[in-house]
Amino acid sequence: MVGIGPFITLSIVVSVMNGPWFLYAWFAGALLSIIDAMIWSELGAAYPLAGGSYNFLKEAYGKDGPGKMMSFLYVWQTMIQAPLVAASAAIGFSQYFCYLFPLEDWQQKVVSGSVIIFVTFLLYRNIESIGKIGVVLWMGVILIMSWIIFGGVSNGHFFAPLTKINDGFKGGQLFFVVLGQASVKTIYSYLGYYNVCHLGGEIKNPGKNIPRSMFISIIGIAVLYLAMNLSVSSVIGWQEIKSLQDMGKADHVVSTFIERLYGYGAARIATGLILCVAFASLFAVMLGYSRVPFAAAADGSFFKVFAKLHPTKNFPYVSLLVLCVLAFIFSLTFKMKHIIDGILAMRIIVQFVAQAVGVMLLRKKKGTAGLAYKMPLYPLPVILAIAMWLYIFFSTQFMIMLYFAAVFGTGLIVYFIYANYKKQWPFNK
Repeated sequence: MVGIGPFITLSIVVSVMNGPWFLYAWFAGALLSIIDAMIWSELGAAYPLAGGSYNFLKEAYGKDGPGKMMSFLYVWQTMIQAPLVAASAAIGFSQYFCYLFPLEDWQQKVVSGSVIIFVTFLLYRNIESIGKIGVVLWMGVILIMSWIIFGGVSNGHFFAPLTKINDGFKGGQLFFVVLGQASVKTIYSYLGYYNVCHLGGEIKNPGKNIPRSMFISIIGIAVLYLAMNLSVSSVIGWQEIKSLQDMGKADHVVSTFIERLYGYGAARIATGLILCVAFASLFAVMLGYSRVPFAAAADGSFFKVFAKLHPTKNFPYVSLLVLCVLAFIFSLTFKMKHIIDGILAMRIIVQFVAQAVGVMLLRKKKGTAGLAYKMPLYPLPVILAIAMWLYIFFSTQFMIMLYFAAVFGTGLIVYFIYANYKKQWPFNK
C-alpha cells in the first residue's frame, strides 16, 4: 500500500493534458525514479527508522553538526508539502465526485474538506487496524486500473497514440523546455515509491524489503502509467482533452473515457472506483508522513509536542492531527495546478538533492562494508539524480520557486532561533 503513487488516477489526467509529449515525460519520470530509488534504497536499508529522510539527512551531515539543521529543514518543509500532497488527492476526489453529482466550486471545497476529515478519523487508530483498511483500499486500486487498461486494449486502437508522439513538436530549441514542463506533472504520479522508508522501523527484514518495495513499485507504476495513458488517449485524443481543459471540463477524463466505451451507467461505477483510488492514495500519504514530525520530535530535533503518542492506541496523534488540519486548509484554498508544482519544488532541494549529496558523504565517512544495499555504478546514479532533479526544479513556475524560497528561508530563521534556545549546532560550542 505504501508503494503506490500518491494519486495514480490524477496521473492519467495530467499526462494526457501534456499531449503527445507524455511518452517522453513517462520515460524521463521512470528513469529519474529508478535512479533516485537507488539512493533511497541504500539509505533506507542502512537506516530503517521511522522518519525516512529525517534520519538520512541527520546521519549524512552529522548528528551534532549541520545534520541538525538539514533534518530540521526537511521536517519543516514536510509540514507544508505533505499536506499539499493530501490536498491534491482530496481535490482530485472532489473533481471526480462532480461527475456523479455536479457541484458548485464552494460545494467541491466542502467535499474535499470532508474527505480529509474522514481520512483523519480512519487513521486515528493503531497500525494493525490501518493495515487491514489498506488491503481493502488496494483492491479498489487494482480493479479500476485493470478496467481502464482492458478498455483501451479491447477498443482496437491501443497503440495508435504512439504514432503521434511527435505531433506538435516545434523545434529542438523548445524540446527541453516542453519536456521539463511535462515532466513536472508526470514525475508527480511516481512519487510515493519511497513511502516505505518513512515506516522503516515497522518493516520486517528492511535490508531486502525496502529496496524491493521501491523498485517493484516504480516498475509497476511505470507500466500502469503507460498502459492507462495509451488506453485513455486511444479513445479521447489529446487535442480533445486540451479543448476540454480550456473549457474547464477535463476534471474527470477517465469517467468520460469509460462512458465513451461502455455508457453512462458503467462510467458511474468506474467513477466510484476512482474515488476509492483517490481515497486510498490520501490514506497512504497521511499514514507515512505523520511519522516524520513525530520521529524528529522524539529525537529532540523538532518541537516536543509532536513526540506525543496516543495514551492507549500508541500512534503519533499530534503529528497526524496537525498535518490533517493543514491539509484541510490547503484543500479549501489552493487549486490543483498550483499544488503539483509546489509539491515538487518543496521536496527537490532539501530532500532529493540533499540526500544524493548525503550518500556520498556517508560513503566517504563510513565506507561500504556495512551496507545492506549498495547502488550499482556508483557515483553515476548520484550525479544523474542531482542533475535531473535540478532540471525538474527549474522547470516549475517562477512563482512556485519563490514559494519554496520563502518556506526555506523561514525554516532557516526558525531553526536558528530553536537551535540557539536548545544550544544545538552552530550554538553548541
